[in-house]
Amino acid sequence: MTDTDTTVSGRQESTVEDVNDAQAVIARVVENVEEVIVGHHHEIEHIITALLGRGHILLEDVPGVGKTMLARAVARSFEGSFKRVQFTPDLLPSDVTGVNVFNQKTEAFDFRPGPVFANVVLGDEINRAPPKTQSALLEAMEEQQVTVDGESHDLPHPFTVIATQNTVERDRTYELPMAELDRFMKKLRLGYPDTDEETEMFDRMVGHHPIDDLDSVATLDDLRAARDAAAGVTVERSVREYVTRLSQFTRRHAELGVSPRGGLAVLRAAQGRAVLEGREYVIPDDVQTEAEVVFPHRIRTSTDETTPRAVVENALESVRVE
Repeated sequence: MTDTDTTVSGRQESTVEDVNDAQAVIARVVENVEEVIVGHHHEIEHIITALLGRGHILLEDVPGVGKTMLARAVARSFEGSFKRVQFTPDLLPSDVTGVNVFNQKTEAFDFRPGPVFANVVLGDEINRAPPKTQSALLEAMEEQQVTVDGESHDLPHPFTVIATQNTVERDRTYELPMAELDRFMKKLRLGYPDTDEETEMFDRMVGHHPIDDLDSVATLDDLRAARDAAAGVTVERSVREYVTRLSQFTRRHAELGVSPRGGLAVLRAAQGRAVLEGREYVIPDDVQTEAEVVFPHRIRTSTDETTPRAVVENALESVRVE
């Protein structure tokens, strides 16, 4: 933070007042994450634009490519609370949301919040838990609250879920239901690093791990203000209509197409992309960049010959920008 920051009750206030300020904060966060993560600049940007768009992220890939470390690096770049949940077959919904415990002194039940009560929640290998446990996140991701024994409890603001998914041991995992997939703004894959990137990663991590020295470079107030700046980015009617036509194209060319929630997600992500570029308005290029990671996991095709990603690519090639 800069020397101009003021402190109220020991907490630094944000100096983010417009898109340019928000862009500067985001640039610091991206640079900070890259102190730990090598060779995934575009994926880091996608996570940041999802944060700006008030979305959740699903990281899907083989083990050992840095999914969990990427989530931790992003979380540590902000001065917020971070909780990690290791999803396992015996994990219960109450292990995620929390539970009411009887207090003998007061002769009443006290709510003990679970790990979901944090600004950034990492759900590690989320598809290892059965659907009943996975569903514990549905209300939290959509409504920013959890309900236990009929009583609702608000989650911290901001609240973001970054989940990882194991794609190798299919016989030991559970498929995520579409209702849950649709609540993730983006689904990203990291892939293996190239030769130079992998060697540089070894140079950084063979001894002392750089994440142990990673400091936050932005406050929660910075993130809230940057989100407000993104929400204020102008989206012209022509851009909104373009997203509608893209969504309708996927519905015509797939068994299950993009939902209205998916269309809204791509618009919010595009607003975040505009902030990343220092613009106060969304352009079609923002939509096209974000649609590539916002749309595919919401689509189901009836044949193996056509993949969801191919449907999105065809939509971007066929639907005109008017």
